[in-house]
Amino acid sequence: MKYKIPRGTFDILPPASARWQYVISVFRKTAESFGYQEITTPIFEQSELFERSSGESSDVVQKEMYRFSDRKGRSLALRPEGTAPVVRSYVENNLGMLSSRQKLYYVGPMFRYDRPQAGRFRQFYQYGIEFIGSDNPYYDAEVIALEMTFLAALGLQNLRLEINSVGCKACSGAYEEALKAYYRPHLPQLCTDCQNRFELKPRRLLDCKVTSCRQFRAGAPSQLDYLDATCREHFDSVQRYLKLMNVAYEINPAIVRGLDYYTNTAFEVLYDSLGAQNTLAGGGRYNYLIEQIGGKSTPAIGFAGGFERLLLALEQESVELPDELKPDAYLICAGEKAVNLAMPLLISLRTQGLYVDFNADKASFKAQMKAADACGARYAIIIGDDEVDSGKVTVKDLQSGEQVSSEPAELIKVMRP
Repeated sequence: MKYKIPRGTFDILPPASARWQYVISVFRKTAESFGYQEITTPIFEQSELFERSSGESSDVVQKEMYRFSDRKGRSLALRPEGTAPVVRSYVENNLGMLSSRQKLYYVGPMFRYDRPQAGRFRQFYQYGIEFIGSDNPYYDAEVIALEMTFLAALGLQNLRLEINSVGCKACSGAYEEALKAYYRPHLPQLCTDCQNRFELKPRRLLDCKVTSCRQFRAGAPSQLDYLDATCREHFDSVQRYLKLMNVAYEINPAIVRGLDYYTNTAFEVLYDSLGAQNTLAGGGRYNYLIEQIGGKSTPAIGFAGGFERLLLALEQESVELPDELKPDAYLICAGEKAVNLAMPLLISLRTQGLYVDFNADKASFKAQMKAADACGARYAIIIGDDEVDSGKVTVKDLQSGEQVSSEPAELIKVMRP
Protein backbone atom coordinates (compact mmCIF):
# COMPACT_ATOMS: atom_id res chain seq x y z
CA MET A 1 0.00 0.00 0.00
CA LYS A 2 1.20 3.48 -0.87
CA TYR A 3 0.44 6.07 1.80
CA LYS A 4 -0.42 9.70 1.09
CA ILE A 5 -0.42 12.75 3.29
CA PRO A 6 -3.88 13.72 4.66
CA ARG A 7 -5.74 16.40 2.72
CA GLY A 8 -5.09 19.89 4.04
CA THR A 9 -1.64 19.09 5.40
CA PHE A 10 1.83 19.41 3.93
CA ASP A 11 5.44 18.36 4.45
CA ILE A 12 8.06 21.04 5.02
CA LEU A 13 10.97 19.78 2.95
CA PRO A 14 14.48 21.10 2.33
CA PRO A 15 15.29 23.65 1.04
CA ALA A 16 11.96 25.23 2.11
CA SER A 17 12.66 24.18 5.70
CA ALA A 18 15.58 26.63 5.80
CA ARG A 19 13.21 29.47 4.90
CA TRP A 20 10.74 28.40 7.57
CA GLN A 21 13.45 28.23 10.22
CA TYR A 22 14.76 31.64 9.24
CA VAL A 23 11.32 33.27 9.54
CA ILE A 24 10.71 31.57 12.90
CA SER A 25 14.12 32.70 14.17
CA VAL A 26 13.37 36.32 13.20
CA PHE A 27 10.04 36.14 15.05
CA ARG A 28 11.69 34.74 18.17
CA LYS A 29 14.40 37.38 18.07
CA THR A 30 11.84 40.18 17.63
CA ALA A 31 9.59 38.89 20.42
CA GLU A 32 12.51 38.56 22.79
CA SER A 33 13.70 42.09 21.98
CA PHE A 34 10.29 43.25 23.30
CA GLY A 35 10.79 41.18 26.48
CA TYR A 36 8.59 38.18 25.58
CA GLN A 37 9.44 34.61 26.61
CA GLU A 38 8.40 31.41 24.85
CA ILE A 39 5.62 29.18 26.15
CA THR A 40 4.78 25.75 24.69
CA THR A 41 1.43 24.07 25.33
CA PRO A 42 0.07 20.64 24.27
CA ILE A 43 -1.46 20.29 20.82
CA PHE A 44 -4.66 18.93 22.39
CA GLU A 45 -6.74 20.20 25.29
CA GLN A 46 -10.14 19.57 26.82
CA SER A 47 -12.64 20.50 24.13
CA GLU A 48 -14.65 22.52 26.67
CA LEU A 49 -11.75 24.98 26.91
CA PHE A 50 -12.32 26.10 23.33
CA GLU A 51 -16.10 25.95 23.65
CA ARG A 52 -15.89 28.36 26.60
CA SER A 53 -13.28 30.66 25.09
CA SER A 54 -14.21 30.77 21.41
CA GLY A 55 -17.95 30.54 21.98
CA GLU A 56 -20.15 27.51 21.32
CA SER A 57 -21.78 29.27 18.36
CA SER A 58 -18.49 30.25 16.69
CA ASP A 59 -17.50 28.66 13.38
CA VAL A 60 -14.37 27.30 15.04
CA VAL A 61 -16.39 25.25 17.53
CA GLN A 62 -19.39 24.44 15.33
CA LYS A 63 -17.61 23.51 12.10
CA GLU A 64 -13.84 23.42 12.34
CA MET A 65 -12.67 21.85 15.59
CA TYR A 66 -11.13 18.37 15.56
CA ARG A 67 -12.76 16.58 18.51
CA PHE A 68 -12.05 13.08 19.77
CA SER A 69 -12.65 10.97 22.87
CA ASP A 70 -9.88 9.21 24.72
CA ARG A 71 -10.18 5.68 26.16
CA LYS A 72 -11.94 7.00 29.25
CA GLY A 73 -14.49 8.90 27.20
CA ARG A 74 -13.08 12.38 27.90
CA SER A 75 -13.77 14.91 25.16
CA LEU A 76 -10.56 16.40 23.78
CA ALA A 77 -9.77 18.65 20.83
CA LEU A 78 -6.74 19.47 18.74
CA ARG A 79 -6.05 23.12 19.44
CA PRO A 80 -7.63 25.36 16.77
CA GLU A 81 -5.93 28.50 18.10
CA GLY A 82 -3.23 29.43 20.58
CA THR A 83 -4.70 31.97 23.00
CA ALA A 84 -6.97 29.68 25.02
CA PRO A 85 -4.20 27.13 25.80
CA VAL A 86 -1.83 29.92 26.89
CA VAL A 87 -4.51 31.41 29.14
CA ARG A 88 -5.31 27.94 30.54
CA SER A 89 -1.62 27.51 31.35
CA TYR A 90 -1.46 30.99 32.89
CA VAL A 91 -4.34 30.12 35.23
CA GLU A 92 -3.32 26.53 35.99
CA ASN A 93 0.30 27.41 36.76
CA ASN A 94 -0.46 30.62 38.66
CA LEU A 95 1.83 32.63 36.41
CA GLY A 96 0.27 35.82 37.75
CA MET A 97 1.97 35.07 41.09
CA LEU A 98 5.39 35.20 39.43
CA SER A 99 4.85 38.63 37.88
CA SER A 100 1.95 41.01 37.52
CA ARG A 101 2.79 41.26 33.81
CA GLN A 102 3.36 38.17 31.71
CA LYS A 103 4.86 38.55 28.24
CA LEU A 104 4.54 35.26 26.38
CA TYR A 105 5.02 34.09 22.80
CA TYR A 106 4.39 30.76 21.08
CA VAL A 107 5.12 28.96 17.84
CA GLY A 108 3.45 25.74 16.74
CA PRO A 109 0.84 23.81 14.74
CA MET A 110 -2.91 24.44 15.01
CA PHE A 111 -5.75 22.38 13.53
CA ARG A 112 -9.04 23.31 11.89
CA TYR A 113 -11.25 21.25 9.60
CA ASP A 114 -11.56 23.78 6.83
CA ARG A 115 -11.64 23.80 3.05
CA PRO A 116 -7.99 23.79 1.95
CA GLN A 117 -6.97 26.67 -0.29
CA ALA A 118 -3.99 28.97 -0.87
CA GLY A 119 -2.52 29.86 2.50
CA ARG A 120 -5.17 27.88 4.44
CA PHE A 121 -4.66 24.31 5.65
CA ARG A 122 -6.13 21.88 8.15
CA GLN A 123 -2.84 21.69 9.98
CA PHE A 124 -1.30 25.13 9.93
CA TYR A 125 1.51 26.84 11.81
CA GLN A 126 1.01 29.92 13.92
CA TYR A 127 3.12 32.37 15.83
CA GLY A 128 1.55 34.49 18.52
CA ILE A 129 1.97 36.94 21.38
CA GLU A 130 0.02 37.17 24.63
CA PHE A 131 0.47 40.08 27.05
CA ILE A 132 -1.37 39.45 30.32
CA GLY A 133 -1.74 41.76 33.28
CA SER A 134 -2.58 45.35 32.31
CA ASP A 135 -5.37 47.32 30.65
CA ASN A 136 -3.01 50.19 29.81
CA PRO A 137 -3.49 51.13 26.13
CA TYR A 138 0.29 51.35 25.79
CA TYR A 139 0.40 47.53 25.69
CA ASP A 140 -2.15 47.42 22.88
CA ALA A 141 0.20 49.59 20.84
CA GLU A 142 3.26 47.61 21.93
CA VAL A 143 1.75 44.32 20.79
CA ILE A 144 0.80 45.83 17.44
CA ALA A 145 4.23 47.43 17.06
CA LEU A 146 5.88 44.07 17.74
CA GLU A 147 4.03 42.47 14.84
CA MET A 148 4.85 45.33 12.48
CA THR A 149 8.51 45.28 13.57
CA PHE A 150 8.69 41.54 12.87
CA LEU A 151 7.22 41.88 9.38
CA ALA A 152 9.49 44.82 8.58
CA ALA A 153 12.51 42.83 9.74
CA LEU A 154 11.64 40.18 7.15
CA GLY A 155 11.55 42.82 4.41
CA LEU A 156 7.79 43.14 3.82
CA GLN A 157 6.66 46.62 2.83
CA ASN A 158 3.24 46.50 1.13
CA LEU A 159 1.29 46.09 4.35
CA ARG A 160 -1.85 47.66 5.78
CA LEU A 161 -2.64 47.79 9.49
CA GLU A 162 -6.33 48.17 10.30
CA ILE A 163 -7.59 48.81 13.83
CA ASN A 164 -10.96 49.08 15.52
CA SER A 165 -12.53 49.04 18.96
CA VAL A 166 -15.27 46.48 19.60
CA GLY A 167 -16.14 48.09 22.92
CA CYS A 168 -16.87 46.29 26.19
CA LYS A 169 -19.81 44.65 27.92
CA ALA A 170 -21.13 48.02 29.04
CA CYS A 171 -21.50 49.45 25.53
CA SER A 172 -21.71 46.47 23.20
CA GLY A 173 -25.37 45.61 23.90
CA ALA A 174 -26.73 48.81 22.40
CA TYR A 175 -24.54 48.35 19.33
CA GLU A 176 -25.69 44.77 18.75
CA GLU A 177 -29.31 45.89 18.94
CA ALA A 178 -28.56 48.59 16.34
CA LEU A 179 -26.93 45.97 14.10
CA LYS A 180 -29.95 43.69 14.37
CA ALA A 181 -32.29 46.55 13.57
CA TYR A 182 -30.26 47.33 10.44
CA TYR A 183 -29.97 43.73 9.22
CA ARG A 184 -33.52 42.58 10.07
CA PRO A 185 -35.07 43.75 6.76
CA HIS A 186 -32.26 41.99 4.87
CA LEU A 187 -32.52 38.63 6.64
CA PRO A 188 -34.05 36.74 3.67
CA GLN A 189 -31.06 37.77 1.53
CA LEU A 190 -28.43 36.61 4.02
CA CYS A 191 -26.70 33.24 3.90
CA THR A 192 -27.81 30.46 6.25
CA ASP A 193 -24.85 31.03 8.59
CA CYS A 194 -25.65 34.73 8.92
CA GLN A 195 -29.31 34.00 9.57
CA ASN A 196 -28.16 31.83 12.48
CA ARG A 197 -25.70 34.49 13.65
CA PHE A 198 -28.36 37.21 13.63
CA GLU A 199 -29.64 36.39 17.13
CA LEU A 200 -26.60 34.70 18.65
CA LYS A 201 -23.66 36.78 17.41
CA PRO A 202 -24.85 39.72 15.31
CA ARG A 203 -21.33 41.22 15.10
CA ARG A 204 -20.25 38.25 13.02
CA LEU A 205 -22.57 39.50 10.25
CA LEU A 206 -19.86 42.06 9.48
CA ASP A 207 -17.26 39.33 9.09
CA CYS A 208 -19.07 37.13 6.56
CA LYS A 209 -17.16 36.45 3.34
CA VAL A 210 -20.23 35.54 1.24
CA THR A 211 -20.75 38.15 -1.49
CA SER A 212 -24.50 38.43 -0.95
CA CYS A 213 -23.87 39.31 2.70
CA ARG A 214 -20.89 41.60 2.21
CA GLN A 215 -22.96 44.04 0.15
CA PHE A 216 -24.79 45.16 3.30
CA ARG A 217 -21.68 45.82 5.38
CA ALA A 218 -21.02 49.35 4.08
CA GLY A 219 -24.34 50.67 5.39
CA ALA A 220 -24.17 48.95 8.78
CA PRO A 221 -23.88 51.07 11.95
CA SER A 222 -20.38 51.53 13.34
CA GLN A 223 -19.30 50.27 16.74
CA LEU A 224 -17.27 53.46 17.13
CA ASP A 225 -20.51 55.46 17.35
CA TYR A 226 -21.60 53.38 20.36
CA LEU A 227 -18.43 53.37 22.47
CA ASP A 228 -18.84 54.64 26.02
CA ALA A 229 -16.46 57.29 27.38
CA THR A 230 -14.02 54.75 28.84
CA CYS A 231 -13.74 52.72 25.64
CA ARG A 232 -13.45 55.86 23.53
CA GLU A 233 -10.62 57.15 25.71
CA HIS A 234 -8.86 53.79 25.52
CA PHE A 235 -9.09 53.68 21.72
CA ASP A 236 -7.88 57.27 21.40
CA SER A 237 -4.88 56.44 23.60
CA VAL A 238 -4.00 53.38 21.51
CA GLN A 239 -3.94 55.59 18.43
CA ARG A 240 -1.78 58.17 20.19
CA TYR A 241 0.78 55.53 21.17
CA LEU A 242 0.84 54.06 17.66
CA LYS A 243 1.57 57.51 16.24
CA LEU A 244 4.36 58.03 18.78
CA MET A 245 5.81 54.65 17.74
CA ASN A 246 5.60 55.65 14.04
CA VAL A 247 3.21 52.79 13.27
CA ALA A 248 0.90 53.72 10.39
CA TYR A 249 -2.70 52.49 10.61
CA GLU A 250 -6.20 52.81 9.20
CA ILE A 251 -9.44 52.63 11.19
CA ASN A 252 -11.84 49.95 9.96
CA PRO A 253 -15.09 49.78 12.00
CA ALA A 254 -15.97 46.42 10.36
CA ILE A 255 -13.18 44.49 12.13
CA VAL A 256 -14.76 42.15 14.67
CA ARG A 257 -12.42 39.11 14.59
CA GLY A 258 -13.76 35.56 14.54
CA LEU A 259 -13.64 34.57 18.21
CA ASP A 260 -16.03 35.67 20.94
CA TYR A 261 -13.52 36.76 23.55
CA TYR A 262 -12.38 40.08 22.06
CA THR A 263 -12.98 43.43 23.80
CA ASN A 264 -11.84 46.97 22.97
CA THR A 265 -8.91 46.94 20.54
CA ALA A 266 -9.11 44.64 17.52
CA PHE A 267 -6.68 44.74 14.61
CA GLU A 268 -5.58 43.00 11.43
CA VAL A 269 -2.45 43.19 9.28
CA LEU A 270 -3.27 42.82 5.59
CA TYR A 271 -1.26 42.05 2.46
CA ASP A 272 -3.61 42.78 -0.41
CA SER A 273 -1.61 40.99 -3.12
CA LEU A 274 -2.77 37.67 -1.66
CA GLY A 275 -6.35 38.28 -2.77
CA ALA A 276 -9.26 37.17 -0.60
CA GLN A 277 -7.05 35.42 1.96
CA ASN A 278 -5.05 38.58 2.68
CA THR A 279 -4.90 38.65 6.48
CA LEU A 280 -1.36 37.94 7.69
CA ALA A 281 -2.08 38.41 11.39
CA GLY A 282 -4.79 39.63 13.69
CA GLY A 283 -5.70 39.95 17.30
CA GLY A 284 -6.96 42.20 20.02
CA ARG A 285 -7.74 42.68 23.67
CA TYR A 286 -9.55 39.99 25.68
CA ASN A 287 -10.15 41.38 29.18
CA TYR A 288 -12.84 38.84 30.16
CA LEU A 289 -11.31 35.59 28.92
CA ILE A 290 -9.14 34.69 31.92
CA GLU A 291 -12.06 35.07 34.31
CA GLN A 292 -14.27 33.16 31.89
CA ILE A 293 -12.11 30.04 32.12
CA GLY A 294 -11.65 30.05 35.88
CA GLY A 295 -8.99 32.64 36.68
CA LYS A 296 -9.14 36.02 38.36
CA SER A 297 -10.33 38.99 36.34
CA THR A 298 -7.19 39.96 34.42
CA PRO A 299 -6.84 42.16 31.32
CA ALA A 300 -4.85 40.84 28.36
CA ILE A 301 -4.11 41.40 24.68
CA GLY A 302 -2.49 39.32 21.95
CA PHE A 303 -2.30 38.40 18.30
CA ALA A 304 -1.59 35.42 16.07
CA GLY A 305 -0.30 35.07 12.52
CA GLY A 306 0.12 32.21 10.09
CA PHE A 307 3.48 31.26 8.63
CA GLU A 308 1.94 29.86 5.43
CA ARG A 309 0.45 33.15 4.28
CA LEU A 310 3.48 35.05 5.50
CA LEU A 311 5.76 32.97 3.30
CA LEU A 312 3.40 33.52 0.36
CA ALA A 313 3.60 37.28 0.94
CA LEU A 314 7.39 37.17 1.09
CA GLU A 315 7.40 35.28 -2.19
CA GLN A 316 5.01 37.81 -3.76
CA GLU A 317 7.33 40.64 -2.73
CA SER A 318 10.42 38.75 -3.99
CA VAL A 319 12.09 38.86 -0.58
CA GLU A 320 15.10 36.56 -0.66
CA LEU A 321 15.32 34.15 2.26
CA PRO A 322 18.03 31.61 3.09
CA ASP A 323 17.07 28.44 1.22
CA GLU A 324 19.91 26.08 2.06
CA LEU A 325 22.29 25.26 4.85
CA LYS A 326 25.83 25.92 3.68
CA PRO A 327 28.81 24.28 5.41
CA ASP A 328 31.43 26.35 7.20
CA ALA A 329 34.02 23.93 5.86
CA TYR A 330 34.44 20.82 3.74
CA LEU A 331 36.83 18.11 4.92
CA ILE A 332 39.10 16.57 2.27
CA CYS A 333 41.08 13.40 3.08
CA ALA A 334 43.64 11.72 0.82
CA GLY A 335 44.42 8.20 2.02
CA GLU A 336 43.58 5.96 4.97
CA LYS A 337 46.11 7.57 7.32
CA ALA A 338 44.53 10.94 6.60
CA VAL A 339 41.11 9.55 7.54
CA ASN A 340 42.50 8.32 10.88
CA LEU A 341 43.73 11.84 11.63
CA ALA A 342 40.61 13.54 10.28
CA MET A 343 37.83 11.73 12.17
CA PRO A 344 38.65 13.05 15.68
CA LEU A 345 39.13 16.52 14.15
CA LEU A 346 35.76 16.33 12.35
CA ILE A 347 33.90 15.49 15.56
CA SER A 348 35.80 18.15 17.50
CA LEU A 349 34.87 20.91 15.05
CA ARG A 350 31.23 19.85 14.95
CA THR A 351 31.14 19.76 18.74
CA GLN A 352 32.34 23.37 18.73
CA GLY A 353 29.41 24.38 16.52
CA LEU A 354 30.94 24.38 13.04
CA TYR A 355 29.09 22.72 10.19
CA VAL A 356 31.81 20.62 8.52
CA ASP A 357 30.75 18.47 5.57
CA PHE A 358 32.46 15.21 4.64
CA ASN A 359 31.57 12.72 1.92
CA ALA A 360 32.97 9.29 2.67
CA ASP A 361 31.96 8.02 -0.79
CA LYS A 362 34.33 10.34 -2.66
CA ALA A 363 37.87 8.94 -2.66
CA SER A 364 39.85 11.02 -5.14
CA PHE A 365 41.33 14.38 -4.16
CA LYS A 366 39.94 15.99 -7.32
CA ALA A 367 36.38 14.79 -6.66
CA GLN A 368 36.54 16.04 -3.08
CA MET A 369 37.80 19.48 -4.11
CA LYS A 370 35.04 19.72 -6.70
CA ALA A 371 32.47 18.83 -4.03
CA ALA A 372 33.94 21.45 -1.68
CA ASP A 373 33.52 24.15 -4.33
CA ALA A 374 29.99 23.00 -5.20
CA CYS A 375 28.62 22.90 -1.65
CA GLY A 376 29.24 26.60 -0.98
CA ALA A 377 31.59 26.08 1.97
CA ARG A 378 33.89 28.97 2.90
CA TYR A 379 36.85 26.72 3.72
CA ALA A 380 38.35 23.40 2.65
CA ILE A 381 40.25 21.49 5.34
CA ILE A 382 42.82 19.36 3.54
CA ILE A 383 44.59 16.35 5.06
CA GLY A 384 46.97 14.37 2.86
CA ASP A 385 50.34 12.63 3.24
CA ASP A 386 52.21 15.88 3.99
CA GLU A 387 49.70 16.82 6.69
CA VAL A 388 49.86 13.35 8.23
CA ASP A 389 53.67 13.59 8.39
CA SER A 390 53.68 17.12 9.88
CA GLY A 391 50.70 16.64 12.19
CA LYS A 392 49.23 19.88 10.82
CA VAL A 393 46.32 20.51 8.44
CA THR A 394 45.95 22.82 5.44
CA VAL A 395 43.08 25.29 5.39
CA LYS A 396 42.10 26.79 2.04
CA ASP A 397 39.87 29.84 1.82
CA LEU A 398 37.63 28.93 -1.12
CA GLN A 399 36.73 32.57 -1.74
CA SER A 400 40.23 34.08 -1.84
CA GLY A 401 42.22 30.96 -2.69
CA GLU A 402 44.66 31.60 0.18
CA GLN A 403 46.05 28.60 2.09
CA VAL A 404 47.50 28.36 5.59
CA SER A 405 48.90 25.53 7.68
CA SER A 406 47.40 25.09 11.13
CA GLU A 407 47.69 22.95 14.22
CA PRO A 408 44.47 20.91 14.56
CA ALA A 409 43.78 22.46 17.99
CA GLU A 410 44.04 25.97 16.49
CA LEU A 411 41.87 25.26 13.46
CA ILE A 412 38.69 26.86 14.74
CA LYS A 413 40.58 30.09 15.39
CA VAL A 414 41.64 30.18 11.75
CA MET A 415 38.04 29.84 10.55
CA ARG A 416 36.55 32.02 13.30
CA PRO A 417 39.23 34.63 14.01
